[in-house]
Amino acid sequence: MAPSLVETIPVRPVESIEPPTEQIAAKDKSQGTYKEAFAQSAHTTNYEAELKGSAKHPPAAYPHYLPYWDNVTYPPLEPFEAYEHGKDADPAFVNLLSGAADVADLTANIGAEVKGVQISKLSKAGKDELALFVAQKKVVAFRDQDLADLPIQEALDFAEYYGPSHIHQASGAPKGFPKVHLVHRSADDTTARDYFQDRTNSITWHTDVSFEMQPPGTTFLYLLDGPTAGGDTLFGNMAEAYNRLSPAFQQRLHGLKALHSGHEQAANAQARHSIVRREPVSNVHPIVRTHPATGEKALYVNPQFTRRILGFKKEESDNLLKFLYDHIALCADLQARVKWEKRTVICWDNRVTAHTAILDWQDGQRRHSARLTPQAERPFETAFQE
Repeated sequence: MAPSLVETIPVRPVESIEPPTEQIAAKDKSQGTYKEAFAQSAHTTNYEAELKGSAKHPPAAYPHYLPYWDNVTYPPLEPFEAYEHGKDADPAFVNLLSGAADVADLTANIGAEVKGVQISKLSKAGKDELALFVAQKKVVAFRDQDLADLPIQEALDFAEYYGPSHIHQASGAPKGFPKVHLVHRSADDTTARDYFQDRTNSITWHTDVSFEMQPPGTTFLYLLDGPTAGGDTLFGNMAEAYNRLSPAFQQRLHGLKALHSGHEQAANAQARHSIVRREPVSNVHPIVRTHPATGEKALYVNPQFTRRILGFKKEESDNLLKFLYDHIALCADLQARVKWEKRTVICWDNRVTAHTAILDWQDGQRRHSARLTPQAERPFETAFQE
């Protein structure tokens, strides 16, 4: 019997089809559960395109806000006695909203949009009311604001009414203003395509720098430049996320504490040849924290910085944290997607929200914003009440 015809398929050498394993292992080790969709450093900033523009994009609208990385290091943050101005507010918000042209809720349980109020010009009473209004709404988009056009120090002075500014351990900052945290992606930067070679999504739910002993409370982020579409920010209501849990489950969470770590963020900064301004720290916070002005209880864990529940074995901790992370991520009915516009300031309360940026544009348009980050009280928990 004649042998059948068999197609011979050439075998590729093993080394040509194996991935660069050591690089992958090093990358996975550096990230762990920490995930960076908006990594930046001096090496990723195209200053030529930012200052002069490019064939496709104009120069940066606010060049004095471009990020720079110097070799200055700072001592550890010092504890301080925080004061919650929301406790002094008139709940009728007459000093904040009486002149507003429009106040509209973004969803039924989180978020609002305000037009016709210039927050940089608020009186003391108006600033107190802003703190309470934001704590109640969780996130508020104030449109047509002048914060970006003020001298940077004036913008910082406004924010520091709510507490001393946090100095980010790894981000770039405007020259001479280390207290301003910048979120920046240069014009013509298309590395989003590279990011999605390794990841299926860019979602990084977190509460800002929760690893600090006294993390931020009332927080401000204002747009300097942005893509024509995309680059929105998604916010979640962590007080309502707590309320959704059964009373028995809520009671079990009370008294539990978790370790929050900034070491992974620092390690990633060093891996991309950026800077670490302060020695990274870890701190322990309650899983359920209480807001000092509203008395609301909120979940206070996030996959970016929370590492372990104290007193639990690793598998127990991992499983409970995974449930809470999934709960936060899947509750779309507790979330608001805030769209950016020019001259927008988004204000949120980091004590009762989580948020994530959305990396959904890949055409090289610039995204540039500045965050003012007043620190607040050390997270605390009040007694459980069913």
